[in-house]
Amino acid sequence: MLGLFKKTKALIVVDVQNDFCPGGALAVPKGDEVVPVINGLLGGYDLVVATRDWHPRNHCSFAATHRGGKVGERVDLARGSQLLWPVHCVQGTPGAEFAKGLDKSKFAKVFDKGVDADIDSYSGFYDNDRGRSTGLDNFLKEKKVSEVYIAGLATDYCVRYTALDSVKAGFKTTVLLEGCRGLDVNPGDVDRVLGEMKRAGVTVK
Repeated sequence: MLGLFKKTKALIVVDVQNDFCPGGALAVPKGDEVVPVINGLLGGYDLVVATRDWHPRNHCSFAATHRGGKVGERVDLARGSQLLWPVHCVQGTPGAEFAKGLDKSKFAKVFDKGVDADIDSYSGFYDNDRGRSTGLDNFLKEKKVSEVYIAGLATDYCVRYTALDSVKAGFKTTVLLEGCRGLDVNPGDVDRVLGEMKRAGVTVK
């Protein structure tokens, strides 16, 4: 039990799920390449946790949920502006499962996000309107974590917002680019996001 209180470095594995890998509903280019990288990282941290998109079938982020909605369109909803995506990571479906080959044995806990049909959740810490916490912040603090390292999918969305919220929560935060891949929906998005994270105090390496 004593070792539990000595844990200071945590790895957050962000959304490495089938739907975000090649062949998935919302594939990140070369997203599967993060799997062996992350597997190689797992032994280097005191604590490893994972996040996953875990959407109800009628989630507000799905273009199919909105009459005439198109992927890539932005709509104004009661709880904020929402970019529309293909149906992805629906609870209990193969697309929501962790990617093939990802070693889950070291995951101390999995934090589900995007579980409220009315609001999206890019960050592993909070819904986009910050109205609901996933519990990740408190869990890391209970484990005496001071340094957070992040890898996963996608660099310019869920990795980005998880890293920004990690810094806001007071953790020394590093994004491990070798273990990330980005969507780059608009060319240059990933580079812009890396600059944003650095300005916010995130170490990117």
